[in-house]
Amino acid sequence: MAQRSIIHLELPTRDRDASATFYQAVFGWQIRHNSTYDYLYFETQDGIHGGFPGPDGQSQREGEPLIYLASEDIEATLAAIEAHGGRCLIPKTEIPGLGWWALFRDPAGNRLGLFTPAPPAPGK
Repeated sequence: MAQRSIIHLELPTRDRDASATFYQAVFGWQIRHNSTYDYLYFETQDGIHGGFPGPDGQSQREGEPLIYLASEDIEATLAAIEAHGGRCLIPKTEIPGLGWWALFRDPAGNRLGLFTPAPPAPGK
């Protein structure tokens, strides 16, 4: 069975700058901005990556962190999730140039995401 490591963590917030300042000051997280997607990323000292998305009412809800698990094949993983009592909330969706994601609910009601990175661009 393929490993399904935790690959990304999102902490939804209405004030991304304030949240980034808080986590940088209190926990020493490194913060950087991706201007292409207008997204604030963080990296912890032990290499955990994540971000501070704004709540959108669908996939991101303030006060509800979202954990993303690595998946080599999102469609197959979603099929296994549904076969074992989970439910797909958002099907495989492309993030241009970065990869694909999906959102599901496990049998206990927890919302989690799946992520597959895009292959490296030729020559990189």
